[in-house]
Amino acid sequence: MPASPTSIAPVQPEAAPETADERILFALKTKGAMTAQRLAHFLKISSVAVRKQLSRLEESHLVQFQEEARGPGRPERVWRLTAKGHGRFPDSHSDLTLDLISSIRRIFGEDGLDRLIGQREQTMKTSYENAVNAHSDLEERVVALAHIRAREGYMAEVEPLDDGAFLLIENHCPICAAATACQGFCRSELSVFKAVLGPQTRVERTDHILAGARRCAYRIEARSGD
Repeated sequence: MPASPTSIAPVQPEAAPETADERILFALKTKGAMTAQRLAHFLKISSVAVRKQLSRLEESHLVQFQEEARGPGRPERVWRLTAKGHGRFPDSHSDLTLDLISSIRRIFGEDGLDRLIGQREQTMKTSYENAVNAHSDLEERVVALAHIRAREGYMAEVEPLDDGAFLLIENHCPICAAATACQGFCRSELSVFKAVLGPQTRVERTDHILAGARRCAYRIEARSGD
């Protein structure tokens, strides 16, 4: 039976945005491109206030707009984060991480880097299993996984789908620099999700930041005896 959208507890970020500008940046980061009117509705403030804030953020090169035709009438300005805006949600210690990856490759080769990723994968698996295995219901297990990922800086949330599956959404990747330098990190994380949620669950990555998507997302559903 399809899950109820109201049955999933929200996954809160570690540090909620406080200023008006931060709220706009956070909304565009987690919900994607929006018009000023939609932003105002989402943030529950006036369109005039939103447009003033967007203008200020545009001057700081944190947001940009594109004119898009959406039905009859004049095209609408659709706002999104710039690369500088995305940079306000930093990659954890990216410079140090890239230096370490480069050093490991130079000293130990690709095999050494693979062993490092494998060790990280095993550590993650053990940690995640301790939290996820406390639940038997798939929805609760997915939410528990999302809470862990949110604490780790992935801005994770869960969206129930009409067919009974769940979408685990990660609006930010705090290891993006490392994953860009070595995509074994991404393969490893998908492997961890599959292992932790178990053989009776199918996990498929549907969106990938490294492939140009705004976010990473994973479709999760119970296997139907296949």
